[in-house]
Amino acid sequence: MLLKRVTNSSMPSSPKQKKVVFAPWRMDFILGKKEKGCVFCTRQKRRKDREDLILHRGKHYFVILNKYPYNNGHLMIVPNRHIQSSEQLRPQEMVELVGLMNQSMRALKITRPHGFNMGANLGRAAGAGIEEHFHFHVIPRWFGDTNFWPVIAETKSMPEHLLTTYDKLKKAWS
Repeated sequence: MLLKRVTNSSMPSSPKQKKVVFAPWRMDFILGKKEKGCVFCTRQKRRKDREDLILHRGKHYFVILNKYPYNNGHLMIVPNRHIQSSEQLRPQEMVELVGLMNQSMRALKITRPHGFNMGANLGRAAGAGIEEHFHFHVIPRWFGDTNFWPVIAETKSMPEHLLTTYDKLKKAWS
């Protein structure tokens, strides 16, 4: 990530300078070629766990690090079955989901979070980026991790590289 001071020419006669954060890896997602088919089903079948950021494979789910996270350590618990809603979960899948939620929090404690957000976004209107395959988010949170960057600059600062986070969490998962 590069940080640079620039003059804000869009503001009338503003002598102040604004900080601009350059996060070029986001362009891969924004402009990159979109995968055909379900990204979760593809990742599940490929068996390239580190490359695909898969931390754990269970009987009914796999746990994957979000490639475009809200915060470092943002995990997703994804059913192996391609389903759209939690309403389609079988009883044994619900039991495993709760266990993986707890295991995710235990592993994420190496990042020393002050709390967690957990939940699912069902449907585009609810914020689902991948609405065709149900998944559950576990997001570590810290005091002060929300600020003006995402609102004003449409930018999120990530203090650690994804593979570094992956390696730490993979070790903690065991």
